[in-house]
Amino acid sequence: MKQHTTRWRRTAAVLGAVALLAAACGSDDSSTPAPAPAPAPAPAPVDDTPIFDVGVTEEACEQPAAGVSNAGNGCIYLGILSDLTEGPFAPLGVLIQRGQQDFWGRVNADGGIGGFDIDIDTYTRDTKYNTADHAQAYRQIEPNILILAQSLGTPTTAAILADMDADDVLAAPAGWWSGFNFEDSTNGLILASGYSYCLESMIGLDWFDENGPRPIGSIAAVGYPGDFGGDVAEGARLWAETNDVPFTGFIPTGPNAVVGTQDAAVGAIIASGADIVVLGLGPAETAEIVGKVAASGQPLGSILFLGAGPTWNPALLQTAAAPALIGLYTNVSPWEDFTGPAAGHAAMRDAFGDNAPINQGYAAGWVWQYPIKALLEAGAASGDLTRASLRGLVDGLAVDYEGVLPATQMGGDPNVNVNRTAVIGSVSAESPNGLQTIVDGYRGTTADAFAYSAACSG
Repeated sequence: MKQHTTRWRRTAAVLGAVALLAAACGSDDSSTPAPAPAPAPAPAPVDDTPIFDVGVTEEACEQPAAGVSNAGNGCIYLGILSDLTEGPFAPLGVLIQRGQQDFWGRVNADGGIGGFDIDIDTYTRDTKYNTADHAQAYRQIEPNILILAQSLGTPTTAAILADMDADDVLAAPAGWWSGFNFEDSTNGLILASGYSYCLESMIGLDWFDENGPRPIGSIAAVGYPGDFGGDVAEGARLWAETNDVPFTGFIPTGPNAVVGTQDAAVGAIIASGADIVVLGLGPAETAEIVGKVAASGQPLGSILFLGAGPTWNPALLQTAAAPALIGLYTNVSPWEDFTGPAAGHAAMRDAFGDNAPINQGYAAGWVWQYPIKALLEAGAASGDLTRASLRGLVDGLAVDYEGVLPATQMGGDPNVNVNRTAVIGSVSAESPNGLQTIVDGYRGTTADAFAYSAACSG
């Protein structure tokens, strides 16, 4: 075996030498070109499409936002559960939806996100600010959506939180209940923007205390029972307690569709002796209460009203209560409306057109979408748009509001991250939305110092 191997090696050496000699001779023949090197194989195409599960498809959107789509893009389906027809916030709800449609139309016009366009219309449902309708509609659309772009109302959203938790469905709220800022109240499922009703009351009362026509003597709160009116009232109570001002109590009332009139609330306000009344209810109820108190024979201006953002609608200037509202009502909002100076406001105006929306819902709908956009971009960058993955990205998510709100982070410590600035506005028939900004970015001493460690109510 060893001899056979040696002979083979000698033969191979001879053949190798012959081959080298032939190659050397061939290289002297300039008339014979060397063979061209074989082309390198083309790299295999890289599929950088994020993985996904529920609410995302490779197929194009059924109804891409604002009718804008991109060839070859798949679709991300967002859901909307709103008050669009019969409920107390329907005038706001319609324009909230329009603001969200235009927001995502702009995103689609910029190419979408991660190879997907956005559809926000296919799974829009009108739940009329009714908890049972809200819960039923959620179950209908849940198998087909990735995220809820809007869940309008505090009690309605609270009614579906357990199901959302089981389904890993996140939501942008249309509302500012303080519990939305705390993971132990929502399991981290709510992508809230701005402050809460509780802080809003404190900020507004801080402003009144510094700029009102007289020192605050006593405070009452009127609102829908539950987490909207209750949060507004608790913020007023906490402010009164901190500043040694009597709080005469919370006066619960319902929408006119439920209670008929606000006569009982008006009587309770007058009987309370409060000179500042903080409101947490719908626009129609706001107009009736302010108008009837003004007509009750009380000295004009002896009772002033501070309204949370959703209490206002410029259509109230067409009611008999308009003169009373102009003289007695002040509005507190988390951000400047459509006519504001920020880049985000300019984008709203480009999307909506020259004529301003008839109420603040449009701007609110637009602003509430920034955290969802940031989350989808983060998911696409990570290569994973599954519900569970997106839920894991929320804590610490950086959100840029294009100047409409200060940039912030989702999750974390609400006492550090929550916004505490407000827009204070008075009623003006000359303003497109019926409110004249008195001050933008106002910060109050009580609200700034408040240790925001848990939900105020609910």
